[in-house]
Amino acid sequence: MKRIVTTALAAVLVAAAPAAAQNYSWKPDRPVTIIVPWAAGGSTDQMARIVAAELEAELKQKFVVVNQPGASGSIGTKNALEAAKDGYTWAAGAAVDVGTYKVLGLLDTMLADWKLYFAVANVNVVAVNPSAPFKDFAAFMEALKTRGDNIPVATAGLSSAGHNMMESIRANAPIKYKHVTYNGGAPAVLATVAGETQAVAQLLVEMSEHIKAKRLIPLAAQSEKPVNLTGYGEIPPVTKWLPKMPAPLNYFGIWVHKDAPKNVLETMDAVWKNKIATSERLKKYADDRAALFAPIMGQEAFNESMKMVRYTAWLYHDAGKSKVSPETVGIQRLQ
Repeated sequence: MKRIVTTALAAVLVAAAPAAAQNYSWKPDRPVTIIVPWAAGGSTDQMARIVAAELEAELKQKFVVVNQPGASGSIGTKNALEAAKDGYTWAAGAAVDVGTYKVLGLLDTMLADWKLYFAVANVNVVAVNPSAPFKDFAAFMEALKTRGDNIPVATAGLSSAGHNMMESIRANAPIKYKHVTYNGGAPAVLATVAGETQAVAQLLVEMSEHIKAKRLIPLAAQSEKPVNLTGYGEIPPVTKWLPKMPAPLNYFGIWVHKDAPKNVLETMDAVWKNKIATSERLKKYADDRAALFAPIMGQEAFNESMKMVRYTAWLYHDAGKSKVSPETVGIQRLQ
């Protein structure tokens, strides 16, 4: 009898283990806000809404996504920065934006001010309207070299992924372009689909459905090897034409101020391991849109995202667009 009871007790303990693992030290007692500092429908918005749903399922509390676009994402990020440091207000976006705001004079913050939780890494792509006279990236580049001032290229604005890509191209080739800015990646992409601009440089996740539907033609991805988009095929890497152009990963996620309560940070660490790192919804999202599933956090997230921050900050500085030298705020060149 004693052996049977012991065996039964062990079975109960094993069955209860998963439930115990979910006994987090932070139990939010009211809705948590995730500020998306870009327009609805863009890459940050897409990612944040999936993450919010997963967090809701795990913590049994609403995570409300609020869009606050403007000033290249710095307005919404500023609101998160200035909110009470109680764990109930988070920001979302690309780490490279937060990492370069200070250099650009947009907002006095650095990556080190935040606890970072990433979900995916995205790829930048240049695409054109089907009516545009560019059959491939080589033709696009030739046009930018000879009459770039008259060729409008849509992006989500200063410091956006698309602007970063165009500036990187400009740093590696003698080109010009007419920069046309929008309040987010989705509006920039839709502008090119509608023919307002001939080309758009933004994230592949923001234009993948339009590419599959042949409303946009992708010319090149900012990567070192071809990018395969399910339902379309391969998009050639920009390094095919510009072999020295760097292509560091562009990490996206959510973050909270580093001074948030300890139990909030400990809980989110555990949730990222228990839920986000195994999220089938995020994996499918990444697979469908040719993104990289990258559920990393904390120091690892900081170290990995600083590669793009270091490259981009100096890219802006060398182009004369920085307000502050990256070196003065501790951002070293990416070697």
